[in-house]
Amino acid sequence: MRALLVEDDEMIGHSLQKALEANGWSVDWVKEGELAQSAMADGGYACVLLDLGLPRKDGIDVLRTARSRGDHTPVIVLTARDGIDDRITGLDVGADDYLVKPYEFRELLARMRAVIRRRDGAAHSIIGTDALQLDLTTREVLVDGERAQLSAREFALLHALLERPGAILSRDQLESRIYGWGEEVSSNAVDVLIHGMRRKLGPDAIRNVRGLGWRVAAGQGTREGA
Repeated sequence: MRALLVEDDEMIGHSLQKALEANGWSVDWVKEGELAQSAMADGGYACVLLDLGLPRKDGIDVLRTARSRGDHTPVIVLTARDGIDDRITGLDVGADDYLVKPYEFRELLARMRAVIRRRDGAAHSIIGTDALQLDLTTREVLVDGERAQLSAREFALLHALLERPGAILSRDQLESRIYGWGEEVSSNAVDVLIHGMRRKLGPDAIRNVRGLGWRVAAGQGTREGA
């Protein structure tokens, strides 16, 4: 999955980008507020990690602008501003969570999973249908109850499809959810990923809709809860 990292401190940003990528995330990193606003408008992010004290535009203004145009992307504020008024302002403007520096990286990952889960409408760590489920904590897929491992890109692709089972996602929509800036994406990258996943999940798990894209069957309803 793709995350937008908004952090003007070189050392913190570099460290956090490396750690997130080591955990399977594609990370786009910007260091000032106006670029953050532009990147959020482009969309495609599963989560945004937003510092507040930014050059050119404060993080609160970036967040306020995004929410005012109806952007529901989960946003976690990461900041040194630890006052109660700062926390209240951040949450009231539209942050899904607020974490004060320094923090434990494992806790940040857990909070990222939590805000994404809530956006998906799931109270627990497993989303999907009765037949095909995704464990957001272990990054495993469950096919009729049998678990299988996924690569980071496979996980991102399946997560995008299982957010709305039955909905068709185009090649461009899937690529925007999987690949970050500067990553080389071959013309058949999505096809290759889906071919590999069908070998793990079964030939009918991900269905092609000619000329439109791919979808997973809606099944009997959304599975929620481990």
